[in-house]
This record gives sequence, C-alpha cells and structure tokens, in this order.
Amino acid sequence: MRHFGYLAPAVRNGLFHQEPGEFDADSPARTLSVALGATLYSPATRPTLARDVLKQARRGVVSMVLCLEDSIGDAEVAAGEENLVRQLTELDGHDGGELPLLFVRVREPGQITDLVRRLGPAVRSLSGFVLPKFTEERGLPFLEALAAAESACGRRLFAMPVLESPELLHLETRREALGGISRAVEKYRERILALRLGVTDFCSAYGLRRAPDMTAYDVQLVASVIADVVNVLGRADGSGFTVTGPVWEYFPQPERMFKPQLRRSPFAGPAEALRTALIEHDLDGLLREIQLDRANGLQGKTCIHPSHVAPVHALSVVSHEEFSDAQDILRPERDGGGVLRSAYTNKMNEVKPHRAWAERTMLRAEVFGVAREDVSFVELLAAGLQDV
Repeated sequence: MRHFGYLAPAVRNGLFHQEPGEFDADSPARTLSVALGATLYSPATRPTLARDVLKQARRGVVSMVLCLEDSIGDAEVAAGEENLVRQLTELDGHDGGELPLLFVRVREPGQITDLVRRLGPAVRSLSGFVLPKFTEERGLPFLEALAAAESACGRRLFAMPVLESPELLHLETRREALGGISRAVEKYRERILALRLGVTDFCSAYGLRRAPDMTAYDVQLVASVIADVVNVLGRADGSGFTVTGPVWEYFPQPERMFKPQLRRSPFAGPAEALRTALIEHDLDGLLREIQLDRANGLQGKTCIHPSHVAPVHALSVVSHEEFSDAQDILRPERDGGGVLRSAYTNKMNEVKPHRAWAERTMLRAEVFGVAREDVSFVELLAAGLQDV
C-alpha cells in the first residue's frame, strides 16, 4: 500500500517531487509508526464492517482500529467480539486489494489471546491491538497477553497503548505514572508501534470540551499532559516512541461540501475553490491542531470520521522547502556541524541541532512523499477529494 495510492499516476506525478513509498504490514516498525497517518476508529459491532474496511482502504485509509471498548456499550461486547471474528474472517478471504493495517481495541487482556485463538488463520489480517487506559500496573498484563498471542499464532503483533488515565492527568501522580509507563513500554519495546493520546478522557475528568475553533493546545490542562508525555516518551535520542495526535470530535463531511464547489468554480481553479470552502465551513480548528501536533512532536492522528483522513494526510506530505532543508542538513560533508543558509534563503539551518528534525522529516518523506515546489496542502487535498 502507499499513501495517495488511490490517485491516478499522472495526478501523483503532477503533485509530487518525490512520490510516497510503498509499505505493507511486514515493513519495519519505524516505517509503519509514521505510515499510520490518520488512524480511523470504527465500532466492532458494525454489521458491514468488512465492506467498510475495504471501502475506506479505497479512499486512502491505511490504518484502522476496530473498537470493542468505549465506542460500544457494555452489553454489546460479546456480540461485538462475534461480529469482529466473522468480519475479519471475511476480510481474510477477500481478493479486492490491499487491506489497511488493522488493530483491535480491547477492554481486558484476556480478549487478546481469546480473539487470536478464535480468528485462527484469519489473524493474518490483523496487525495488533490497542490497549486502553494504559499504566504500568494495568498495561503489563495486556503486553504479556500480546506476547503470548504472538507466540501462539506465529505472527508479529503490535501494541498501541492509549495514554488516557487519571493518574497521567493529575499533577500529583503524573511523574510516577509517566515513569511506570516508560518502564512498561521499554520492556516490550519491539512490540510498541506507537503511543496514542486519549484527550477526550483527559477533558472528561474536568468536565471540559473544546469548541470547533479551539485546539487541544488551547486547553491548558491537556496541553500540559501532551508536553510531559512527549518530554518523557517522545525523545529523539533513540529512547523515544512515536506519539500520535489526539482525536478531533467534529465532522462537517467535507467531501459533500467541497465537491460541488470544485465542480462549479468557473473563474477559480480547484485549489482556490477548496481554499474558500475551508474558510466557509470552519475547519480551521482541525487544520491548526494537525499543524500544532507536529510542532509539538506528534505524528499522525486518531480519527473518528472518514472526513478527517484527507486533511491529516495532505498536511503530512513533506513540503519541497522542508525536504530541501533536510537534505542540506544531512549531507555527509556536513557531519562536522556548522551553520548554512537555507536554499530558500529564508532561514538558518544549524546542522547539529537540526539533525534530528531532518532525520524525522526524511522518514516522513519516504512514507508521505515530497510535494512539488509549487504544490501546497490545498492542492493535495483538492486532488484527493476529486478522486475519492
């Protein structure tokens, strides 16, 4: 699979200086952790789950979480498990193209080993499990169950712990909670694909909810937790993990709104029409939050609606300017350090301090591609919405 693979080759060629690279479920964890992109959640109880997964794959989704936890009621768990096994078995027999990376969000450790046993050969369509309300005490049994399930089925299975517990939010317990989480994920480092942030649970603890024009970073209680999680668990010195951006709760269904404007714009091109639509339909909050996610060390995003996927992926493409700077910083002759002027002549590139940023940028370029010099986020999103 590849990001923007649903676009015609000629369209991709017109958008990308360097096209997104291919990857699959067996690619290195370092690649997959960045390739997750917009991870779309879906309740495991949906009767059309298999068809939904294939549909979203055709629309550019490359990672999905099939949820047995907060998205379904307590009385629905048994039916959800049964439906999940049936739908994943159906997907295992499909011949309609590449599946997204599929993960199951469970409630209890025992569900991991039980579901893997019940899936049998169909477990090959699964990439791993999402572990809720993760702390050292609650998380280790999940990770032990994952290791046992992996051994039983003979397939690599990843974990994505969700950091959302009150211990992590409350100031008096945060340091200890972060230390414990760090110990737990370090012990099982090879199985940890990414750490996910449960911002809705953080807000719930204080009866808060951000408005559509506000980002998670405008809610200071939440922003302080994100900063501390990245500080301890997202370092660029080799000890850190990929930390993903929080969910955006609002969904104005941009495909329906934007496509008519893209068709009926006789005087402006598609990009200008889309630029107008973005303003009119107040998606500024989502777009600003995606940009702030990256500025604060997060990659990808949890999504609860398909309309969020295209903006997340369009903003994940490396700009030509970023790529140029990263290339300059990482040239072998620069290994000794120093300072150089950007090829765009608008900034200073200091080789040693900016090296970690450049390495991360080049990894993102491998997965999401590099836009042509005259192509912006708006053109990338417009092309995607026209072809979906």
